[in-house]
Amino acid sequence: MTMPDRTVSFRFYEELNDFLPKEKRKKTFSYNFRYNQSVKDAIEALGIPHAEVDLILVNGNSVDFSYVLKNGDYVSVYPVFESLDISLVSRLRNAPLRQVKFILDVHLGKLCKYLRILGFDTYYRNDLEDSEIVSISVNENRIILTRDIGILKNGKVTHGYWVRSQNSRQQLWEVIHRFDLENILQPFYRCISCNGLIHPVEKEKIEHLLRENTKRFFTDFYQCNDCGKVYWEGTHYENMQEFVNNIISRKKLLIR
Repeated sequence: MTMPDRTVSFRFYEELNDFLPKEKRKKTFSYNFRYNQSVKDAIEALGIPHAEVDLILVNGNSVDFSYVLKNGDYVSVYPVFESLDISLVSRLRNAPLRQVKFILDVHLGKLCKYLRILGFDTYYRNDLEDSEIVSISVNENRIILTRDIGILKNGKVTHGYWVRSQNSRQQLWEVIHRFDLENILQPFYRCISCNGLIHPVEKEKIEHLLRENTKRFFTDFYQCNDCGKVYWEGTHYENMQEFVNNIISRKKLLIR
C-alpha cells in the first residue's frame, strides 16, 4: 500500500539561505515526504550541510538531528552560533570552538596563508582527499573550511563552513566575521609555510642561514619551532604588516 504524502513547513535563517533556491529563501515553505524521515535527512535533502546547522526548533521545541518528522510540523533551522550563548536549548554540538583551529580543502591555499599570518592554527595540504580532511577535522577538533559543500554533508563532520567568496581576501574577512575572530588575532605568531609557532632567535644561531645583505642590515630575527624557517622585518614583513593593518582598520570601521 502506498503511504500518503506528509507535509511539514520549514523556515531557514541567516546564511543557511545561501544553500536554498531563491524562491525558498527567508520564507516559510512546504516540504513533502512519504516515509519516516529524520529532520537531518530532510535538511540535507534540501541542500543544507548539517555541519552548518546548530539549532532546530520543531513547533517551538528544540530537537536534535534524530527527530523523526511528523505531518504538520513547523521546523525552524538556525546556523552555527559561535558568538551567542544558546545553552538553554539543544545545541547540536557540544560547544562553540574558542580554541579555533581550521583545516582547509585544496582550493583554499591562499586563505591558509592569510589565516596563518593572523595567527590561526590552520592545517593545509594540497593533496588531501575529502576523507582525510574529515578524519583530521574529527580527530583534532578542527573546523573544516571548504568550497565543496559535499564534504560538509559527511555524517562524521561536526564543525564546518562553506566559504562563499572566490576571492581569497574576501574569504578571509568572511571567515573572521563568521566565527567572530576579530578580537583574537595574533599576527606573526605562526609560520606561513608549516603552521608552526614562531619565536625570537639570536642572530648568531641562525647566521649560517642568512644572505650577506640580510646579515648586514638586520638584527632582530624569528624562527619557526617546527621547520626552522627564519623571519626578519624586511620588505616582506612590511607588506604583511600593511595587510594586517588593513584587517584591523576594517574591524574598527565595523565597530563604529
